[in-house]
Amino acid sequence: MNAANARMNMYGPIHKGLRARMAEALTALGRMDCNDAGQVEATLDLVGDLLDLCLDHLEHENRFVHAAMEARAPGSADAATIEHAHHQAEIAALHALCSHVAISRGHERAELAHRLYLAFSTFVAENLTHMRFEEEHNNAVLWTHYGDAELLAIEQALVASIPEAKRPRALRLIVPALAHGERVQFLARMRAGMPEPAFAGVLAMLMPLLDAHEQDKLRAALGLDEAAAGIAA
Repeated sequence: MNAANARMNMYGPIHKGLRARMAEALTALGRMDCNDAGQVEATLDLVGDLLDLCLDHLEHENRFVHAAMEARAPGSADAATIEHAHHQAEIAALHALCSHVAISRGHERAELAHRLYLAFSTFVAENLTHMRFEEEHNNAVLWTHYGDAELLAIEQALVASIPEAKRPRALRLIVPALAHGERVQFLARMRAGMPEPAFAGVLAMLMPLLDAHEQDKLRAALGLDEAAAGIAA
């Protein structure tokens, strides 16, 4: 839901997660020691994973969100779709540059790493602007032409299309990036759609990603004891 007007906001949680991970990856690239093989590998893995997340996200939006917009407001998704094509090309170029950094050494690696840092910073900047456009323009279209129950159904279809193996990665991206109230709402909605033991397993995976105070607040809000939340007493 959207806190400002209580409307269903499909963009909010995933965009918060992507913004947080983009900031993490950009910071890691900026401080990467090109002479530290382990740090280089870990940083490139972080960037590569973020790029894969972005590519999946673009495809989900194209398939579900843009299709819904076009169904009731033809042409309303054109601008976002054009930008998505540009981002897909950038992702391919950034993946290639990551590969070049990985196989290079010495002075060449340092030069390529700096190029990657600058190119990735541009990618992040463009995506931050793009995500705001989507949350303002695209949501306005969706809220005009769809009710919240319809939007929830679209979101559920999108989530159902995500391969089972990729769902934990999406949850680890999203949940730590949310404000407490958003996190409670997100998890409560998830809880309503799965058996309690399965939900307990999800919490066991996610709780270590939160600090102790956040864990306490979440347990209280969801009415859980420590064992049910996957935390050792």
